[in-house]
Amino acid sequence: MTTRKPPGEGWESFVERQIREAQERGEFDDLEGAGKPIPDLHRPRDELWWVRKKLKAENLSYIPPTLQIRKELEEARAQIERATSEQQVRRIVSDINERIRIANREALHGPASTVGRLDEEKTVREWRERHG
Repeated sequence: MTTRKPPGEGWESFVERQIREAQERGEFDDLEGAGKPIPDLHRPRDELWWVRKKLKAENLSYIPPTLQIRKELEEARAQIERATSEQQVRRIVSDINERIRIANREALHGPASTVGRLDEEKTVREWRERHG
C-alpha cells in the first residue's frame, strides 16, 4: 500500500523515494519483459493498439462490413460456379444480394461500399451457358 505524500515534501522526491525503496525491496525484479526491447516502439502511434493486441492474443480478426461483403461476394461467385442446379444458383444470388443490401444500407464504419447486387437473371443465364 502506498503512503500519502508528507506535507512540505516535493512530488518528485516523494515519488523517487518510493521507487528507490521498491527497488531495494526487489519489487521490480523478474518483471515480464525485463531486459527486452519495448514491443512496437518503432511503430507509429496507434490509438487502437490495445484492440489489435487483444484480437491477436485471442486469435480473432475483424474486417469492416464494407470489405467483408466484397469477400462474401467472391465466395458467392465461387459457389455459383460450383452449383449443380439453377435453383441453387438463384438461392446463392438471393442470399448474397440480401447481404449486399444490408451492408450498403447499414455499414457505418470502414470504407464506403461500392458493391452492387448481382442481376439474378443474367447470373443464371451465364451459369447455364457455362454448364450446358
